[in-house]
Amino acid sequence: MFTSELQYDLPPDRIAQSPSERRDHSRLLVYNRTKETVTHHHFHELPDLLPPSLSILRNDVSVLRARLPGKRPTGGAVECLLLRPADPPDTTWRCLLKPGGKTAKAGNFGIDGEYSAKVIECLPSGEYLVSFDLPHDSDPPALAQRIGALPLPPYVKRPADSADEERYQTVYADNDKKSAVAAPTAGLHFTPEILKKMQENGHIIHDLTLSVGLGTFRPIETEKVEDHPMHAEEYFLSPETKIILRDHSTPKLAIGTTCVRAIEHYLGQKDTHPDQPTQDEAQLFIRPPYSFLGVDHLLTNFHLPGSTLLCLVGAFLTPGKEDGIARLKDIYAEAIARDYRFFSYGDAMLIV
Repeated sequence: MFTSELQYDLPPDRIAQSPSERRDHSRLLVYNRTKETVTHHHFHELPDLLPPSLSILRNDVSVLRARLPGKRPTGGAVECLLLRPADPPDTTWRCLLKPGGKTAKAGNFGIDGEYSAKVIECLPSGEYLVSFDLPHDSDPPALAQRIGALPLPPYVKRPADSADEERYQTVYADNDKKSAVAAPTAGLHFTPEILKKMQENGHIIHDLTLSVGLGTFRPIETEKVEDHPMHAEEYFLSPETKIILRDHSTPKLAIGTTCVRAIEHYLGQKDTHPDQPTQDEAQLFIRPPYSFLGVDHLLTNFHLPGSTLLCLVGAFLTPGKEDGIARLKDIYAEAIARDYRFFSYGDAMLIV
């Protein structure tokens, strides 16, 4: 498949710059794969639109305030985005730096009295290895939570504000799992009331954790889709969740593409310790004509042109076939015509 096939025209005003007034007031497009039909709803209707007796998998990761302010020795401003730990010790991290070249040339940056950081290496990916000296904090995430800012997506053209502290986290985010630099955005629409109603309707909710990385926003830049180097994201599964994933008697709904990646990667591996937690890295590039191992239904947002997430959703529309991207672009065209809002703070899509 050529990467050019993943492009579609999106008017700039369709890119949501802020969330809907209420989480569950976002719109919901429902695509039925058996009937090949599209219907239009609002998210608060979701519990009444789901197939019966589902195991629902959600990502309980929390978004870290990963944007660190700093200054070079010359006084020039630096923004350091924490991505993930490099290797032990925990004070060395993979980061993005802005401006990268000037900061790397200076060799160090920081804030007097708060922290100092040394640029160790520039990686081929454009990331930097940065070692932190932290007089007040146990590790860089603790520093970031104290003085950093939320890393809103690059297409949200405004700085994060106090409202984002609540709305760019899911209501079920675990504050002890602040390891993501982007939100699992399909989950942003949920309210406690919707979750309660889903459980009352007979659905059972299970948690997993995948640390969403910046790679989720990176476009495919190779001419052919299959040549794209897929980014890795760390995930964690409890023994209880693994039992559910291995049980194929109950249909499963994945809340977001992050859950899909964790589930499909896990089920594609041999589990030699099923009674113990699994911590691994998902580097699985799901694209047509992929056949899914453990996801029967998908709730997701509308995704960037030319992205790996577009490939995943296209594959899910027509599993095992090559025509999913074309069908997805038709659905997106209808959503655009009906003024749906796209990307992280936008509307949602349910595929059953």
